[in-house]
Amino acid sequence: MARVGVVGHVEWVQFAVVGRVPVSGEIVHAGETFAEPAGGGAVAAVQLRKLAGSALFLTALGSDDAAAHVTRRLAELGVELHAGARSEPQRRTFTYLDDAGERTITVLGERIVPWLADPLPWDALATLDAIYLTGGDCGAVRAARGARVLVATPRALQALAAASVRLDVLVRSATDPGEAYKPGMLDPAPRFVVSTRGAQGGSWTGETSGSWKATPLPGPPVDAYGCGDSFAAALTFGLGAGMQMPEAIDLAARCGAACLCGRGPYAGQLELG
Repeated sequence: MARVGVVGHVEWVQFAVVGRVPVSGEIVHAGETFAEPAGGGAVAAVQLRKLAGSALFLTALGSDDAAAHVTRRLAELGVELHAGARSEPQRRTFTYLDDAGERTITVLGERIVPWLADPLPWDALATLDAIYLTGGDCGAVRAARGARVLVATPRALQALAAASVRLDVLVRSATDPGEAYKPGMLDPAPRFVVSTRGAQGGSWTGETSGSWKATPLPGPPVDAYGCGDSFAAALTFGLGAGMQMPEAIDLAARCGAACLCGRGPYAGQLELG
């Protein structure tokens, strides 16, 4: 089984299930509320644990009750968590989940990411088959490059560019302006750039190129929270397990589709075994 991990961020997320997102000045009533540790790093770490049996997660946490909730819940979800300490409040988000299956997110606070100066098991990263990176400083990126396969999101573009390491894959949403990427933004260039388009499938370019169609859903769609991060995690796992790009993409698409059929980030995630 592939040995996998995540270097990145986590948020404490309050979810509200509503019929639709309110317009300006309107009041809506939530039919359900719940909270989870989420954000790209946490969602990917849990999906990797479900695929590989275990997953290492190097991150950083604030100093408040929300950070304590994150630690407790990720342990319940089976993730091996190691976190640098920050004196600031834990980053939070408020997320509407509506009847159309969409998620609408409001971010509260600055992103908290791990630094190489944090007393974390950085040397362990070189023993892993694959890492998915969502954030960190330049040193954290270079430590993550010790893994056999390194996959990253363009949301960490500044640190990736400063580190000047070659990614195996940059995975992005082609429809999200926050994940825009053009050739030349990273030097050296990634071996592959994978671009997702939700229900339209996606494509990859680089040492080889290709495209895929969206996987049929295993059930009724519920909400889209975590679909992209579950896709990226499964792609990371597949490549770490020795799959070629088409096979890894197929697994990733299945995981993204499965996540769409569960409430919140974790209920629908695909688990191997």
